[in-house]
Amino acid sequence: MRFNIGTPRASVQKAGGNLLSIAIWLAAVSGGALTCGCAADNAIGVFQSQSDVGETGLPGKSEYDAASGRYRLTGSGENIWYHRDAFHFVWKRVSGDLELITQMEWEGAGHEHRKGGWMIRQDLDYDSAYVDAVIHGSGMAAMQFRKLKDGPTDESQAGIAHPAWIKLARQGSLYSMFVRQDGQPWEPVSTISANLIDPVYVGLVVCSHDNAQTASAVFKNTTLAVKGVVSEEDRMLESNLEIFDIQTGRRKTIFSSTALHFEAPNWSRDGKTILFNGGGRLYTISADGGLPNLLDTGFADRCNNDHGYSPDGRQIALSHQENDISRIYILPAEGGAPRLATEQGPSYWHGWSPDGKTLVYCGKRHGQFDIYTIPVEGGKETRLTEAAGYNDGPEYSPDGKTIYFNSDREGPMLLWKMDADGGNQTPITFSDQYNDWFAHPSPDGRQIVFLSYDKTVQGHPANREVALRLMHGLDDEPRTLTRLFGGQGTLNVHSWAPDSRRFAFVSYRLVEKQKP
Repeated sequence: MRFNIGTPRASVQKAGGNLLSIAIWLAAVSGGALTCGCAADNAIGVFQSQSDVGETGLPGKSEYDAASGRYRLTGSGENIWYHRDAFHFVWKRVSGDLELITQMEWEGAGHEHRKGGWMIRQDLDYDSAYVDAVIHGSGMAAMQFRKLKDGPTDESQAGIAHPAWIKLARQGSLYSMFVRQDGQPWEPVSTISANLIDPVYVGLVVCSHDNAQTASAVFKNTTLAVKGVVSEEDRMLESNLEIFDIQTGRRKTIFSSTALHFEAPNWSRDGKTILFNGGGRLYTISADGGLPNLLDTGFADRCNNDHGYSPDGRQIALSHQENDISRIYILPAEGGAPRLATEQGPSYWHGWSPDGKTLVYCGKRHGQFDIYTIPVEGGKETRLTEAAGYNDGPEYSPDGKTIYFNSDREGPMLLWKMDADGGNQTPITFSDQYNDWFAHPSPDGRQIVFLSYDKTVQGHPANREVALRLMHGLDDEPRTLTRLFGGQGTLNVHSWAPDSRRFAFVSYRLVEKQKP
């Protein structure tokens, strides 16, 4: 008899996961020959073999035209989603970093949720952990993933519909999707962390989203680049200054660097400039991109990621560390000599009042982190929070009546609001999945963007998978805009553009060091 891994035999696929042992037993008792889907003579182009994964109603197939370098995949299958997948897969088993690029075109009509593209998969069970980069029949492009076997599936959608190119990259445990149109730069879609163990199955997939029918897609200009296993010592951090457009859902990278680790963008009030910190200094860069310019901050050469323009755009507040104690200073927006605003420390700036007369910040006093305000011209600070726990990230609403902040006083880190005088402190997020940090209301007051870690993460460390989430009003259920590798430095301070349509943030990647 013939037994192909991935054929629609649910009882076989779910029997403890030991498919090879079951296949050998079946071949032995039947007296037939065993032909596994990994046989070398089944090679298709750069791939080793092909399989129908899950309960596919109709058999799939993969064809390769050596002259044109094109692959044509046909597959059925109900879906690639939830806890159960069904699709056709042409694959290769590999280890290490990967860069997978292709162009995909659907043949004929079909279900709007049929899916085709790249997949990196732990095994050929229907409930395997995986990450993919696919284009739907509707043209929607998305990164889908199931981090654990038999776990839930989630996704991040691209802002570009019908992209001409899709790319899926693996760097250690980080997986990133990119899309682009012809002649345009790659645009990031999402980065997630998943613990898939080498070797993994890598290849192209097609799912018809209708088990009674097949769907076909053609893949051209396909590149499967295996970079190999890269050690931590051979990686370096790349910082990327990005802009997210709320209306389109698109991410645009305007500056990247491996030489400078930078953080915390803040948009100027005229919309022309973005301010960020790196290496203890402050830099400005055009909101259209280009190269950054070093801002003169006088003696303040140990600036952390808490800084921002005043409401009139004429001044900058910054937090400078001296003797490992952060204090807040004010200087002209064009640069110059800093003036001390807070005698006590540690103090970490987070916001201006809309009238420009008051600073709001996080301060640590007697071992407790709380929210304080102080007049811009100096004077006595006022403590606004006294609840036990960590109170951080304060920022005024555009009308000045409310201060948003984050606090773990009730266990998880949640977003809170209070009156400008500290009264009526109330939580505004209630997630059992995330710890939420740094609420930033848009200039028009209609939206709040913030940073979320997995609930298991304590504090706001760097170099973690995080989500950027958005609320439309305080009664709105937050939605995830994108996922990325970052955390500390990604979205510490207000970074909205004046139009309330875009905001800036920093993402990071662990790239391989260039060999001499």
